[in-house]
Amino acid sequence: MTTATAHAGTPSRACDRESAVTRSLLGYGVIAGPIYVGVSLTEALTRDGFELTRHAWSLLANGDLGWIHITNLVLAGAMTIAFAAGLRRAAGRGWAPRLLAVYGLSLLAAGAFRADPAQGFPRGVPGGEVSWHGIAHLASGGVGFACLVAACFVLARRFARSGRAAWAWGSRATGALFAAGFLAMVSAAGAAWSNLAFTGAVVLGWAWIGALAVHVYRNA
Repeated sequence: MTTATAHAGTPSRACDRESAVTRSLLGYGVIAGPIYVGVSLTEALTRDGFELTRHAWSLLANGDLGWIHITNLVLAGAMTIAFAAGLRRAAGRGWAPRLLAVYGLSLLAAGAFRADPAQGFPRGVPGGEVSWHGIAHLASGGVGFACLVAACFVLARRFARSGRAAWAWGSRATGALFAAGFLAMVSAAGAAWSNLAFTGAVVLGWAWIGALAVHVYRNA
């Protein structure tokens, strides 16, 4: 191989490496949701005293097995941040990758600051007391959820401009439904319908992130 040929192949190899890194980062967006939802549902169905109609998933961070949900939150946050980095590399600078990165950081914070026991979970632990870490947990969740909703609408606008009407409407619907589920949980805390609505909103949010990751991965 001549020197000229070697130099000619260098940009292609560099481009391949950059593409591989971008696709690897985007891949975390594909698996983050299924892992988080799968682990959370398994915990919800197996932890003694936990009821899906009464208890938010964040309460699973309490008790002897609370470390499982804390780890789940931290991993989900780290994978979301990695996905946000991949989205920035693939789609360029903009608010969407930043907002999703903040959402990932909020999940890390939610894992670091445990939610307070409430509504009889864990069993035998009195609830009703508000701690500093419980307040920090709620604050990090509020900021993160707001950023996720904002990312949905930011990308909806971008998809609309590029002529992807289905993606635009789907992103708007996800943002609106997630916001509605969060507001329902805040305004009617403890009601079965509000808790189930919020749980559904969380699943929908992760489904949107996963679908977005697959879409960008295919076009990266």
